[in-house]
Formats: sequence, C-alpha cells, structure tokens
Amino acid sequence: MGGKNKQRTKGNVRPSSSGRAAELLARESGVVPGFIGFGSTVTSELGYVPAVHGVEEIDSLVDADFRLVLRKMSKRDTVTKLKAIQEFGTMCQERDAEEVKGVLPYWPRIYCKISVDHDRRVREATQQAFEQLVLKVRRSLAPSLKGLMGHWLMAQCDTYVPAASAACLAFTAAFPPNKQTEALSFCRDEILNVLQDTLLKETADTLSDPKSVPEEERETKFIRMLTSSLLGVKKLLHLLPDSDRNLLEDRLTQLISSAKFWKYSKHKTPQVRGALSEVVSALCQYTPGLVHKEAARASAAVLLSIDDTDPVVLPPLWEAVLHVVTTIPDCWTHVNARKGFLPKLWALLRAGGGGMAKALHPNLMPLVSRLPAEVTQPALDFYTTFFTSLIQGLSAERALTSPTESAAIVTAVVECMRFSVMQHTEEGEEQRKIQQMLISQQLLPLLESAVGNPSLQNGPLFLLVTEMLISWEKRAGLHGGDGSQEGADVYQTLLGDFWEGIGLLLVGFVDTEEADPKALEGVATLLQVMRYPDKVTGRKQGHKKKSVKICLSEPGDADRNGAERGGRDEPPEGEPQQMRLVGSLESERLEAVVCQLAQLCLVYVNEKQSERHLVFLSLLLRSFHTPRVFATLMESEGEEQSLPVVDLKNMAMRFLLERVVAWLSEEGRSQNDHLVDMIFSSLHCCSPQETPRILNHITMMNLPWGILLHVIQKANEGPETLKSCRDWLKGSVLGERLFGLAEELCNTGRGHATLTSNENTHSWTLISLVLSQQHNNEPLIGEVYLEKILEKLHATLSETKAQADQGGMEPLICFICDVASTFYSSVTDCLLLASAEELLLTAFQITAQDHSNTHLSVSVLSKLRAVCVAGVQALMQHSGDQFQESGFLCSAAVWVKRQLLTASLDVKSLQVLVSAVESVVEILTTARNQDNPLLPNFLSLLTPSPQEWISVRQALPPQWMKGPLLSGRLRMTCDYPSMDVWKSTLSSQVPAHLCACTLLGRVIQMAAVSPTDQQRADLSLYSDLKYTVSELLYAVQWCVEMDLSLPTVSQHHSLLTDWGSSGCRTLVPVTDLLQTLYSRSVAEGGLWSLCLETYLQMDAVATSSIGNVRKLYGDPASWFPVSRAKLSTLQVLCPIMTREERRSVSSHATAGIINWQENDDVCGCLGVLLCCLKENSPVQVEVLQAVLAAMMEWRNSREDWFLFSSDLSKASADQLILTVEMMRFLSWLVSSSSSALGGGQWDFLLCCMLAWLETACENVSGLGSPWVQLFVCENASLIVELSRFFAAPPATAADTLPAELTAEWTDFFIEGIYSLLLHLPVKITDAFTEPDDPLFPLAVLRSVGVALTYIPVPQLLKNSLPANLIADQKTNLPAPLQTLLNTLCPLLLFKARPLQITVYLLLEKVMGQLPECDGEGESSKTEEDAEEPSLSPPESLMAVLSACEDLCESVLAGVQVGEFAVVQPLSVEYSCFLGYLLSWKLLLSFFKASPSQLRVQYSLYLKRSHSLHKLLIHLFKMMPENPAYPGQGADTKDTKTFFTESLSLAVDKTAGVEWELPHLACGVYYSAVQDLPAMVRLWWNSQEKRVSTAVERFSTRHVSPVLSAQEISSVHASTQTFDSMTVKARSAAREVIATYSVDDIFIELVIQLPQNHPLGSITVESGRRVGVAVQQWRNWMLQLSTYLTHQNGSIMEGLALWKNNVDKRFEGVEDCMICFSVIHGSNYSLPKKACRTCKKKFHSACLYKWFTSSNKSTCPLCRETFF
Repeated sequence: MGGKNKQRTKGNVRPSSSGRAAELLARESGVVPGFIGFGSTVTSELGYVPAVHGVEEIDSLVDADFRLVLRKMSKRDTVTKLKAIQEFGTMCQERDAEEVKGVLPYWPRIYCKISVDHDRRVREATQQAFEQLVLKVRRSLAPSLKGLMGHWLMAQCDTYVPAASAACLAFTAAFPPNKQTEALSFCRDEILNVLQDTLLKETADTLSDPKSVPEEERETKFIRMLTSSLLGVKKLLHLLPDSDRNLLEDRLTQLISSAKFWKYSKHKTPQVRGALSEVVSALCQYTPGLVHKEAARASAAVLLSIDDTDPVVLPPLWEAVLHVVTTIPDCWTHVNARKGFLPKLWALLRAGGGGMAKALHPNLMPLVSRLPAEVTQPALDFYTTFFTSLIQGLSAERALTSPTESAAIVTAVVECMRFSVMQHTEEGEEQRKIQQMLISQQLLPLLESAVGNPSLQNGPLFLLVTEMLISWEKRAGLHGGDGSQEGADVYQTLLGDFWEGIGLLLVGFVDTEEADPKALEGVATLLQVMRYPDKVTGRKQGHKKKSVKICLSEPGDADRNGAERGGRDEPPEGEPQQMRLVGSLESERLEAVVCQLAQLCLVYVNEKQSERHLVFLSLLLRSFHTPRVFATLMESEGEEQSLPVVDLKNMAMRFLLERVVAWLSEEGRSQNDHLVDMIFSSLHCCSPQETPRILNHITMMNLPWGILLHVIQKANEGPETLKSCRDWLKGSVLGERLFGLAEELCNTGRGHATLTSNENTHSWTLISLVLSQQHNNEPLIGEVYLEKILEKLHATLSETKAQADQGGMEPLICFICDVASTFYSSVTDCLLLASAEELLLTAFQITAQDHSNTHLSVSVLSKLRAVCVAGVQALMQHSGDQFQESGFLCSAAVWVKRQLLTASLDVKSLQVLVSAVESVVEILTTARNQDNPLLPNFLSLLTPSPQEWISVRQALPPQWMKGPLLSGRLRMTCDYPSMDVWKSTLSSQVPAHLCACTLLGRVIQMAAVSPTDQQRADLSLYSDLKYTVSELLYAVQWCVEMDLSLPTVSQHHSLLTDWGSSGCRTLVPVTDLLQTLYSRSVAEGGLWSLCLETYLQMDAVATSSIGNVRKLYGDPASWFPVSRAKLSTLQVLCPIMTREERRSVSSHATAGIINWQENDDVCGCLGVLLCCLKENSPVQVEVLQAVLAAMMEWRNSREDWFLFSSDLSKASADQLILTVEMMRFLSWLVSSSSSALGGGQWDFLLCCMLAWLETACENVSGLGSPWVQLFVCENASLIVELSRFFAAPPATAADTLPAELTAEWTDFFIEGIYSLLLHLPVKITDAFTEPDDPLFPLAVLRSVGVALTYIPVPQLLKNSLPANLIADQKTNLPAPLQTLLNTLCPLLLFKARPLQITVYLLLEKVMGQLPECDGEGESSKTEEDAEEPSLSPPESLMAVLSACEDLCESVLAGVQVGEFAVVQPLSVEYSCFLGYLLSWKLLLSFFKASPSQLRVQYSLYLKRSHSLHKLLIHLFKMMPENPAYPGQGADTKDTKTFFTESLSLAVDKTAGVEWELPHLACGVYYSAVQDLPAMVRLWWNSQEKRVSTAVERFSTRHVSPVLSAQEISSVHASTQTFDSMTVKARSAAREVIATYSVDDIFIELVIQLPQNHPLGSITVESGRRVGVAVQQWRNWMLQLSTYLTHQNGSIMEGLALWKNNVDKRFEGVEDCMICFSVIHGSNYSLPKKACRTCKKKFHSACLYKWFTSSNKSTCPLCRETFF
C-alpha cells in the first residue's frame, strides 16, 4: 500500500481501489450503496454527492462545479460554508436549468442540515440561495418537496428575522398565494412529522454532536428549533383549510396529549414559553374540540402563568388567556381561581403590569367581562380589590416614568369602571354599595391624586372621566331624554354622589392659604376639560390603546353574546367609542362648583393677598366667563361705584374695573399675565361699543408697559378678539401713547442710561410688536403713528453714527435693530413709507463702514446686517421690477460710489464695504428674472463715469512702470518734475481705482451666476460691462507690474483676483474687449499696452482672435508717425504680425532713421526697428550698415545724443531713451548680425560702450531715476554680449573680424571695462545704503552682476580697487587679493540678492588661489612646535561667518533639528541665510582646494571655533524634510532631489527663488560631508540621541546613496596611480578593494562603506595576505581604518596616506610607539623626536598629546625623563 502521503499522478482519472470495489459491489448486487453516513439509502435520502464514482448515470447528473460547492457546504468552518452557499446561489442564478436540476436529488439532505445551522448568516444565505434554486427549477422541485417542506416551514419561523424573511420570499417565489395552501396540504404529514419529532423526541445532544459542538451552542440551537417548531405548528394551523385540519386531528391529539408539550409552558427560555402561548391561541381558534379534550392542562398552563411579565411572553400569553376563558367555559373548574389565579392577577396589577401595561391592560376589561359569578363573588370585595390593585399600579416605577404606561393603566381603570357600573344598575343594597365604592373609594381618590400629579393631568384621565360622566348623564336623561329608561335613577344617584364628592374634594384643594400651585393648576385643568371636552379631544388622540373588541352588554345578555361573539364583538349602538364625544356635561352643577371655588379665591385674594389664588381665579375665568360666575364674584361688593365708561349692571365690567384694574395698579407685582387674561375674560361679556372705551381707559392709566404689551399680545391671539379690539388698536389714544414711548426710549438711550432693565425690554418688545404685527395686510396701529415711530428710530440711528465711539449707545442700537428687523420681515409693503427706506439706508451705511471707525461690537453689526437683509428682501417683494430713482437702491449705490472714489479706504475697510454690497446683490440675484432691471440699474449707478475713471487712473502711483521699463517690455517716457515721485512708498490705503474695480468685479461675478441653475446669466442690460471689465484688467495689471512681494500690493492683487477678475473677463465677447483695450492702448499706451499683451497671451484669446487683432490696426503705415503710445502698442502686437507686415513696418522705420534730418522722432523709428528685429524680421545687411552709418554720423554731428560724460540726472527721459535704443541696436548687431560690422564700426561700437560705462560710473548718484537705471542696464547688457562674442566668436563672423580686434579686446578693452565695472557695486552700495529704499537700483546691480561674471581671474588678482587693508589682520595674501576679499566679503550680507550672488561668483574664482599663499607662508615654519598648529581660513570670510552665526541662531532658536524653517523669499532673514550659506560654500571650496597638510590645520581651526558644529545645526533646520526637486511629474522613474541636482546660482534668476535657500542648504551639507567627513562624523557622535537620530535618518535616506555612489565612481574614474598598489571598486556592494604587493609580500584589503556613510565608520576587512605577520597585519588594518575614519578627504586620499606609511615601514623607518604608525594621521609627519635613553622616535604631536594627557614628561617606553 505505502504511499499514503504520496502526490497523486497528474491526469490519473482511474478510481481508487475502494472506488473500484464499490463499483464491483454495485454490479454484483444491483444496488448502489450510499456510503454517505450510516443508514443512508438510495430511495429515501440521497447523499449530496454521488457516492459511487463509477456509476455514470448518477455522476453525470451533477456538474463538477456543483459537486465541489456541495462538498464545501458540509464543512464545519463557518466562513467556508457561508462562501460555498453564496457561490451556490450565484451558480443557480447563472447556470442552465438542466445543470441546476441535477442537484435536486441531493439538495433536501444538505438543506435540512444547513437551514438549522448555528450561524445566522449561514441560515440567511441558505434561504437566499434556495430562492435562486426555486426560481431556476420551478416545477421540477415537486419530487423533492416532501423532504424539504418541514424544515422550510421551520425556517419561515426562524427567530432571526432576516433568515425568516428570506425563507418566506423563497416560499412565495415557489408558490403563488393561491397555491401555498395546496402545497402545505400536500406535505402536511411530513411537516407534522418534522415538527413533532423536534418537539417530542429531539434533545440538544441529538440535534448536534456533543463531541464537536460546544454545550452552549448545542443548547442555543435546540431552543431556537423548539421555538421555530412551535411557531411552525401555529403557522400550519393558520394556513391549512378546515378539511386538512380535521385530517390531522389524530396527529395533533398525539402532540398535545404529550406531557412534554405542556411542560414547555414552564420552560426557562421566554421564546419557548411565548411560542407555546401562540400555539394554544391557534388551537383554541382553529381546533377548539382538541382543546376541550386537554382543558385541564390548557387551563393550568395558561391561567396559572399570568404572572409571567417577560416582554416576549406577556402579549401572546394574555391573548391565550382570553382565548382559553372564551373557548373553555369550564376552565375555572380546572383552576382554583381564588388561590391560583386571582392572587397572581392582583400582584400583577399592583406592579403596573411589570412595565408591560400597554400590552396587558387593554385585555383586562375583556377578561372581567368573561369572569363567571363564582369567581367574582362576593362582588363588592372582588371589585374593591380589583380597582384598588389597578389604581395602585399607577405608583409603579415604570408607570411613573412612562406616559404611555400610565395612560394605559388610566384607560383600563375608567373602562373597567364604566363596565362595572353598567353591570350593577339594579336596585338593591349590594348594588348600591358597589356604586358608592366605585365613586367614593376609587374614582374620587384617583382624581384627587391626579390633580396634584402633572403626569396624570396631562394624561387621558380627565377626558375619560368626562366622557363617562356624559354617558351617565345621557342614561340619566339629562340631555333631552325622557329619563324613563331602565337605570336612570341609578345614574342620577351616581351623578349626585360624584358632584357632591368632587365639590368637597376641589374645595379642599382651594380652601387653604398654602394651596399648592400645581394642585390649583390641576383643578383648573380638570374643570376646563369638563367644560370644553371637545377642545382637548384632538390633543388626546395620540393616547390610543390597543384595539380589543369586546361586548358592553347588559348582564342578562352576557352569556349569549359571549358564546356567539367569542369576546370580539363591536360595542353596542349608541355607546361611545374610545375618544369620540357626543356632547358636553350639563353646566348647572359644574358652574355651581366653579362659583363656589371663585368665591373662595376672592376671599383669599382680598384678605390674604394670595397671588396663587389670583392666578387660579384667572384660570377659572378663562373657561367660565359666564354672567353667573361674575355675579357671584360681585355679590359681596357694597354700593355700586360711579364708573362713567360702563354700564353698571354689567357685572363682568364692574369686576374688571373695580377689581382687575385695581390689581393691575398694585406696585411690586412681577407677573401680570393672569390679570390680562382676566381682562379679556371679562370683555367676553362686553358689547363691541364698550370694549374700546374700556381699553382706552386702561391705556391712559399709566400702567407698566409690560401690561400694555400683554394686552396687545392677547388682543392678537385670535380673529374674534382682534375684531373686537380693532377700534382701540387703530385709535389715537394707543397711537400717541406708543409714539411717546418710542421718544422716551430713544432719548433714554442717547443719554447713555441703562437699557437692559426688564421694563425697558418690555418697552422695546412692545414697539417691535406694533410695528411688525399685521392683520389683513394692514398695520396693527394707525399708519400715521407707525410712520412717526419709524422717523424717530431713523433719527436716532443716524445720530449714532457720530456718537458710536462713546461706547454707550450699543444697547440702543441693538433694540432699534431688533425692532427694524421684525418690522421689515413681518410687514407687507413696509417700504412704502419714506421713513422706512431712510432707516434702511442708515443701517446699510453703518454696516458698510469699517468697524474700527464705528467702534461697534460684532453682535451689533450682525444685527445691523440682519436689518439690511430683511429690508432689501422686503424691498424686492414691494417694488418688483420697478427701479425708483429716489429709493433705497439708488441712494445706496450713489453713497457707495462716493465712498469708493473719495474716501481713503484701507484693505479692511474695502472688504467691509464689499461685504455690505454683496449682501444686497445676493438678494437682488435671488429675486431676478430675465427682464428685471433692478440689478443692472444698481450696477450702473455703482459704476464711475468715464471722467471719473480717468481721474482715478491718473491717481495711481507711477512706480508700476519701473519693472516693464527696465525689463524692456515697455518703451515709454514720462517726465516727472522731481524725484519725490519715485521716493514715495505705497501707503496702506487702497487706491480709488482698485477700490472701484474690486467692488465692481465682485458684484459682476455674483450677478453673472444665476442662483437657480448656477449658469451664466444675461448681463446685456448692463451697458458699461466691457468698459468696467477693461478697467478691472487695468487694475490687475497695475498690481502685477508693481512688486508683488510688497504686502500692500499683494493684498490688493489678492482682492482683485479672488473677487472676480478671472471670471468677469469671460462675460464680455472677445472682440468687444479687444477693441476696447486696443483703442485705449493706441490712445494712451503705457499700462493699457501691457493689459492688451496679457489678454492676448490667454489661450482662449490668442488662438481664436489673431485675425480680429490684425483688423484693428489695418495698414502698417498707420503706425507712423510714431508716438509713444503707438510704439508701446506695436511692441505688444509685433509678435503676432505677419512676416510681410513686419517687413513693411521695419522699412518705414529704417527710412525714418536714414533720413534723420527730416524726421522729428528718430528714437521712435529706432524703437520700431528693434521691435521688428527681435521678432526676426528680415533686414538686409546693407540696410543695417546704413542705420549704423547714420548713428556714426550722429556721433560727429549730434554728439549730445550719446550723452558722453554728461550729467544723466539732468538729461530728459527722451534723451536717455534715444541713447538706450542705440545701445540696444548695437547689442543686437553683436549678438545677431556681427557680419555687418567692419573695422570702423567695431571701433565706434567699443569706444561708445566704454564711454557710456565711464558716464555710468560718474552718475552713480543719479541712479534713482528709472531711465538712468535703464541706461546703465543696457550698457551692461552690451558688455555681456561683447564678452560672450569674444569668448566664443561665431563661425560666420570669424572671417570678417579685423585681425587686431581680438588683441585689442584682450589687451585694452577688458582692462578698461572691468577696472570700471568692478568699482560700480561698491559705489552703488555706498550711495544707496538702504536696499528697501524705493530708489535703490536693484536692476542695475543685477545687470552689472551678470557682466562681472565674465571678468577674467587675472583681472581680479590684479584689481585696481582702493586699498582696503585692516591692521592686525594675519594674512599671507598679496595686497590686491586681500583688498578684494576685504572689499567684497562684507557685501555678502547686503540685502540685495543679485549683489550677494555676484560677490559669491567673483570670490569663487579666486578661492583656489588662496591656499597657495598660506602654503608658502607655512613652509617656513618648522615641525618642532609642540602644540598641533591650526591655521585660520581667510579672516575676512570668517568675519562674515561670525557675524551671520549669531543672527541665524536667534532666528532659528525656536526651530527643532529636523524641522523645516520656512523663510520669506528676499526678506532680511533670507539675505542673512543666503550670505551665511554662500560664505560657507566659499569656505568649503577653499578647503577643497587646499593641500592635505593645510587642510588639517584649517579643520583644526574650525573644530576649535565650533563654526562647523553651528553650521550643521543650522542646516538641519533649513533643509526640507523631503528635499524633492520641484517640478517633477508623478510618473518620474528616478526621483530628483536637491542632492542629485546641482544648484545654478545665476545673478538674474527670478523663477524658483523660494526653493533657492533650501537647495543651497542641501548643497552646503553635501559639500560638508564630502570634504569634511571626519569632522561631521565627530559632530554627529557628540549630539544627543534625538538630534543624532534625525540626522542619521535624513542622511541615510537622501545623502548617503548619492555620496557613496560618487565615492565609488571617483575610484573608477581616478587617474591616480600607485607603485605596487592597485585599487578597484564594486559599486553594487559599495566596496573598494586595495591590493598591495612588494616582492614576496601580498596584501589585500576590502573597504566597506556603511549605509549611513559618512556618519558611520568605514569598515576595513581582511582579504588575502602573504608574507605578513599577524600583528603587523592587524596594525596596518587599524592604521587604514583610522586614516579613513579621522581624515577629512576621500577614500583615495586615505589609501595614498596608508600606502606611504607602509612604504616607509618597508624602507626601515620605525613606527611611532604612541600611534604605532610611521606617518602621522593628521599632519603627515615622520617620527623625529628621539628619546636619549631608549633611542625610540616619536611624532611631535603624539608626544605633546602624551605629555598633556598624562601630566608627565617621561618617555612612553623607558619612563625616563624626556629631554
């Protein structure tokens, strides 16, 4: 056999030996065995997979995929099983029906197993998969139905609702509703078998395997199946027809006769007990005969379990109770009611149903109606105990906290009481006692407790009792009946008892001085409900009880009706149903009680001044304002007083004026609401003529304003009250009184008195009420008085604008705002009043002013904004499409425009103004339609006129022209009378032009977007749109041309771009806007030309409108004669002109230059020619030579045009521009057409250039003028072009150059140029010491700096700078070189980036020359000095470093190592950091150029001064955490960083300056670790753990890979050769292998770079060695490791040092016995200091360290004194 675990051969389809045996058995016996579990047979339960693999007819029925899924379903793992079931459902849905049908023979077994699985997800998924199976196979399911239906029905009763719902859906999918009963009938026996087996035979251990299933899981499954089986029995009985139920009678008898079945009533699980109760109910309903046979068990199981209050059990249990007492008449013979049933019932009722009153108590009246006399005798005791227990349930904890529970108990009490009264209406002593008990012992105590209990007051008790009393009155004949019906006397007696008792009860509550206010309120509520039950019916409809249909029949009909209707009959006709009223109580007795209570209240009010009784009296009169009550109240009064305003016979009016008004006049009363209620209660008994007189009388009594407020509020409560009080509200008495109140309030607030008292609050509320309240679109008070009040408020608010800074008027403004907001939002057509519009305008003006000027708080301003919003919304509703010239919108627009053009607004003030206008425009846009002119008219009024636009444009500061002028983008002249214009700085005030553009841009953008669909709206009604947008573009261009780094300009630009510049230009057609910009550019030039250029560069414009632009200028000859504006426009349009157009224009310009004597504008023609030349316009060489000849002629005849040796500050802008144009033309000739220059022309050009340079150097003080700066810049540009030309002459010009020209340039002109040019930066910084000065010539420094970068090194070394030598400065440098350092190094700190970069580039040229001088100076020193020598780098450079270190440290003090300090570009800090890093970059270049011996001394100096340590700390605060190179795409394969890309330090660089400092910091760090690795490693090891970890993490990630790769590549590329040593590198392994061989000695060393190189130590590993002793070998390895670790240099330098050491060793030089090396690792010296005793030699530096560390002067070997 073997091979148990052997891999089966692939493709082997032959069955195994056991499979072949089964096949043989099948052939011999003819029977196919199941082999799936024990006892399986072929006929009954097929396995879920074919058991015999060799039987083709079975194997072919099941698809292979289905077989695999069915096997997975039998797995124990829940997840596997769940996935398999879901996969099975999907397959059933996707596969063909025939494939799915093959599964049917095996499905019942697996379904019956997994449909009762422990996991609920599996059960739900099973039913969902079954549904898919059913939908696919349809009728083919029939043969398998009997095996499925039992578990299928159980699944529909699953306790997990989603699983049960899925099973029901599958059942519905299989059978339509009319076929479901038939299907169940077909399988009824099989279903009952499964259910009966589960209920009677199965246990937890038989349903699940005890060995593999935990006990808790087994028990849970068993309980669930029990519950499902019981519910399945109920469902089966419900769905089967009567005939099938009769057929199952024997089987059901077998089930319910089992003792085990009835034991489930005592099961520990609530679900089982509840399910059994449902089965009992179903049995009683559908098979009452079977229940009669088991009456004893059924009665005991149900009736003796009523104390079960589990929420799951109680509802079905009580349903079963009602069914049992109805179905089994003799049930009480099987149960001892007095011992077993009633005690449990009493306990349950006293506990309030155990928190289940809502489910339990609706069943009590049906139960009581079915109790026989033998159970309820004696009746008095029974009902006493029943109602006592029932009412006691209201005290249960759940009933006290839950209104629904309490309502259910109360409803049950009243219903049972009504039923009990109906059952005991006969004459007799016993009946009378029961009636008295119900009234006196139950109902009245219940009402007494409810009166003092708010929860019972708010419940249905009072309404139910009222309904019951109305029912009794009807039966007593008090509602129009004859009173002769049976029991009428009994009901009259009952009513008499009730009213007598309730009167005494209520008097008891009222007749005490310390009466409880809650109880008095409860009494009033009870009486109100009794008076008007219909008013509370709707409120009480929410308290609906469970619908239980019972019979309220007479006693004689009880048995008959109960037998016929089974406790489910409708109430008899004429009996009130729940919450349905048919009338109200008879009022006489009720009024008598009320009169008695009112008299008591009046006594306590008069004698005890009881406020609580007065409130109670108000509540009584609210419901009982009848003449009888008022007459009762006035009975105790004496003689009638003479009151002229009323009829003295009207008791209500007498009570009002004699009593209520007197109470209102009492001082110190805090609450008056109840007294106001009394006023209107009394007015109900008043005629329409008397009401206004009474109210006018009250108004004139000078009562507190709060009372009048309450009176008016009460008058507005309903239409009837408002109608009766209309004359009073509109009258003059109230109007004058209110106007006087408004005057008083405004005067009080203006006098800075307090406005926060309660009375003043009522006063403002009163004003707000009368202004805002309307009835039928009419004001509440007279319109005259309304307008007078508004005028007063407006006048007061206007005064606050001048007085607000006093700070005491905010409360007054708040009150006015509240009143105005309410008025505008509530009153229709409120803005018809002129005073209302004026008030709105004043509020708008206050909100539109800067808060710092008004000194108003945020809360007050928000209220003012709310007033504006409400007012404008009201305006929109009133005006519709009409724009009134004198209205609010017109006035507001005019005022806003005046603010924009005349007021000096800062950014904050402008934002406030724009925000205020925004709120108005937003409302206008929401109410806009297609033809509504409101918004366009409002915009038109906001827009300045053309003359106003010109004025504000001319007022813009002219500093904008510096940038375009110096960059060559604009050719223009502008003569200003003095330099003060250029000296002035921008103020914080926003120019008026920008203010207007900002606001209009924002408004247009808002107006352009429709609020409904967010689409562009039509602004065609706004005729000035294209002009406004062009002005907006002009303002944006002004900001762009100004220096955006200035905070003020940046803020202006942000406002313009954020608020509409980008969106507004798309609103105007391109052609219209182009036409506008072009016409203004041709007329005015300047900034309009730049606007045109910017607009043309937009993608949407440039591609589509070039043809339209060409149409604008037409014939090229139209540009002549040339004006400055035309020249500016031509410069913009030249790039889009055609080649022919440019040729024509250039021809006209050339003609003008050649004929210069006849042309007044030679400068303009020269500018036009240059514009065409820069766009590669074809011009013949002869033409260029003719132009140059004309210029040479000017040199002879018009030398003043060249401004040689002139005072440029006195030259006009036109003169300077002409000279500049000549420089530009000459520069273009050199760069683009040098072949046109002959010998004479070259001499003219070079001499002019040098003369202009001399003139520039003489006019440094005049560089404040932009045109003088332009003169110097263009001269420098000419020098740059010449330097480039002579550095690399073009091939085309090589043949035409004069022979001696290059020599003349080299020998004469270079020296002449740079001797002047090198002085220029120094002169400029001396003349302009403040780089932030508006006159500072930064552009000149930039241009001169670019020119200085071409200076040859010899010119720097032999410079002619004034001597600048410092006393006591240790230096070995020649005087010119030291002067150069002393002059230029301080300029590294000057706050001008071009100058700093220029100085760096100049000094970088000479850094390699400096160490030679130190080397010559150090050669004279001997090596006998004891202490290790240190040498300072150039002191002038170190002075710059020391000056920067302290400043950098103070700036970076709050930044941790590893964090990135963001520095604002071109700020003071930026200049400091830039100078610091440039100085270090120079120092590292100096260090790298030094020889090894000097490098040791320089590094020792840096170590002692701690300069490098400070640098590294600063660098790790300046390098970004992720030094990725900006501008990389997301799909870049190799990420570029600041370490992989070199930094280009260009003088004229402007883009990417924000990344320059981080990039430079990374470059300095890279140079430091490359050139000073040992010092960096030493610093890293000395840092604390947090710093060292951050440094290592950063270096390992970003620096080490680049540095290691460079070290390896430098070894590869090294040209250095060694005798007897070879060096190789392995880049992948980061290794360098050195092989040293001499004679028979062979040494191989492997140098391994660490991952964190250079921070980690370089490891030296042993390779092969031949002929070397072990100790010597170890010494050499240690020496090489020491050299590589502690020397500041590359690997090749360390290997060279090590090789020299080994060579000396082989030459016989002994090791120093201190460092065990021949060559010293630092100063590279040999051992020369010998001991006189032992003759051993040592290094001087080693001896010095030995003596200082040991504090002895003895030899390290022999210990003798060392001499």
